[in-house]
Amino acid sequence: MSETVQLTESFDGMPGTTALARHAAAAFAGSVPSATGDTGGGTGADTLLLVVSELVANACRHAPGPCSLLLRWQPGRMEVVVSDRCEAEPAARQPDLLSGTGGFGWPLVTRLAESVRITHPAEGGKCIQVALSW
Repeated sequence: MSETVQLTESFDGMPGTTALARHAAAAFAGSVPSATGDTGGGTGADTLLLVVSELVANACRHAPGPCSLLLRWQPGRMEVVVSDRCEAEPAARQPDLLSGTGGFGWPLVTRLAESVRITHPAEGGKCIQVALSW
């Protein structure tokens, strides 16, 4: 398998969206070779699920409404793109250990990624594009 393979899913942003996105990502990860050539496993899949969970949860929390997930695999690389309808870009903030308001996800995503890019499509909103080693 040397070509590009991708998956696109749209979600309504309602409760359960993050779990649905994570399940879709897990199934996709199981269908493409890992860095070792095996399908469906290892730390690459774990990292993918974490990044998808954080990005989709942030979209649901900070940009209520529909969002979409695009996963694009090619040998050695996995791209995750989460789009939502809010133009505000994620901002790092002090993690909150006491009141549960978060602040952990965005720094985690940026540390795990090879690269992170935020674009603003002409129709509005934003797309967060994360590249992962695969």
